[in-house]
Amino acid sequence: MRILIVRHGDPDYANDCLTEKGKREAALLAEKLKKEKIDYIYSSPLGRAKETCETYARVVGREKEIVVKDWLREFNHLTTFPSGRTNNVPWDMLPEDWANEPVLYRHDEWFDHPCYEGSGLKEKYLGVIRDLDALITNHGYTRDNNIYRVEGRNRDTVAIFCHFGLECVLLSRLCNISPVMLWHHFVAPTTSVTTLYTEERREGKAVFRCAGFGDVGHLYIGDEPPSFSARFCETFDCETERHD
Repeated sequence: MRILIVRHGDPDYANDCLTEKGKREAALLAEKLKKEKIDYIYSSPLGRAKETCETYARVVGREKEIVVKDWLREFNHLTTFPSGRTNNVPWDMLPEDWANEPVLYRHDEWFDHPCYEGSGLKEKYLGVIRDLDALITNHGYTRDNNIYRVEGRNRDTVAIFCHFGLECVLLSRLCNISPVMLWHHFVAPTTSVTTLYTEERREGKAVFRCAGFGDVGHLYIGDEPPSFSARFCETFDCETERHD
């Protein structure tokens, strides 16, 4: 089984749609994906992800095959961090909030850190991974502790069109990594594609392995520079790049 996790195109967050740049990115992405054998198409219900998904689906004539899943919406549960920053999304912690907190590195304990107490984030996260587990089970692989029991072996490809924060939540479950580390050490550019395969080295037991993270080769081929969305300033003295 193969999973493609696709981030939406460059966003107009205020209107929950794609910018003109995002539309160009989505068109280039569609040209890339039409060459792939994609068996199932899932999308977030949010406009920017649906528009990206629909751009691909139109190119291959599969608009009616899109399955929208509400739990694929962006993981933007607002949280207050130790540094005093309030009402922030969970992937926007400052290094001093997480780098020296051992529990935040643990995939099965990170949500019990005191900074999340009373926020509802743990319940939100557990709800998303529960629904992810159910989807994966429907495709033949059932979660069994930290690996997957093979119940319907296949080479199907599942494409999931979603968002950066949510992508890291999915990866955290599939790869047994704290999403805090993924949120703050990785960035998936707009219309990037992350690829995971199952590996069944012993019969009936599988894991998901990432074969490529955040690929934007289609943008370079189309002379479209990757968006800065989801990134922060490369150097502190750069006034044109985002600090907060």
